[in-house]
Amino acid sequence: MSEADSEVMAAGTAQQGPERATGRGLVLALVGVLWAAGMLWSARATITGRADAEMEVTSTAYALPGAVSASLVAGAAVALAVLAFLTRGGRDPGATVRFLIATGTGLVVGLLGAVAIVTINTEGWIYAVVGGTVAAAATIGGALAGFRYPRVMAAVCWGAVAVFLVGVVLTFLQDDLLPVFGAGDSSASQADAAGYFGFAQGALGGVAAGLVGYRVLRRARRRSGTDLRWPLYALAGAGPGLLLVAGEILTRTAGSRVLELAGRVSALELTVQQMLSGSRLNNGLIVLFVGAFTAMVAVGRTLGTPAADSPAPAETSTGKPAQVATPADPDEIEKAAREDDPAVATSAKDD
Repeated sequence: MSEADSEVMAAGTAQQGPERATGRGLVLALVGVLWAAGMLWSARATITGRADAEMEVTSTAYALPGAVSASLVAGAAVALAVLAFLTRGGRDPGATVRFLIATGTGLVVGLLGAVAIVTINTEGWIYAVVGGTVAAAATIGGALAGFRYPRVMAAVCWGAVAVFLVGVVLTFLQDDLLPVFGAGDSSASQADAAGYFGFAQGALGGVAAGLVGYRVLRRARRRSGTDLRWPLYALAGAGPGLLLVAGEILTRTAGSRVLELAGRVSALELTVQQMLSGSRLNNGLIVLFVGAFTAMVAVGRTLGTPAADSPAPAETSTGKPAQVATPADPDEIEKAAREDDPAVATSAKDD
């Protein structure tokens, strides 16, 4: 059995307990669904609270990236919970069946999320585009959960939640932190401070992603008795950043019509959308690289050092290795003593 096959079966082994494994999957699924539901509810409330069509369009463009990122995690988390339930007791339906089940689960989650957006105005194509993008994101997340190493994907989902929480906390403290980065009365200083703040947010998010991913995999190792190779730890740390980059790519492609329509509102709005898009991509890349580096450093500290090599035998003055005396065999000593041969006994003892 390969390492990937044993990893797939680990969720249902008796060592870690099928009920506990399923329970942990349900907790992750609940967190992912609550995150996605909160983002979709916020987007719907913001969009429907605008008085004119132009503000609705810009609000939709602002809300789309967050809804996409949350839907990616929700689709993956729910798919992992379903797979953990189906593989209880060591049952393995096969790689193809696992992938189809996970993808189908993500699609169901995405369709439920799309309903929350499409029903804002069933005749408006812009909401259909947003709903379709959300559904596609959840489906992709579910498909990712269907690949090999579900333990790594679970660590990625928890890391993504940690990155989101770091972003929420820093956004709440943004007004107090911007002066620390040099924000003053001039527009230039405020712009520079915002750039430094975004870099710091990405770096802190990456550290959180790497540490959380590492801890999740280490706890899974203690429960199952099997460990993964260090590149998979790095993948777990980089995974939240990869999801952010994937979400941004999906926003720019599937949701491109929404962003284009928002850019037509005014030249200022077009500039803002371009700046935000670049900032999101940079943030995702920072989280990716910092998360991978943090996870590698964390797992590297736990690797054992190789055993010291045994010292080479000393050389005599002639350049030949010195002979190392071997301990005498006790049986030979006793035999010599029984034979009353003091010379042999004394020689054996001296050796």
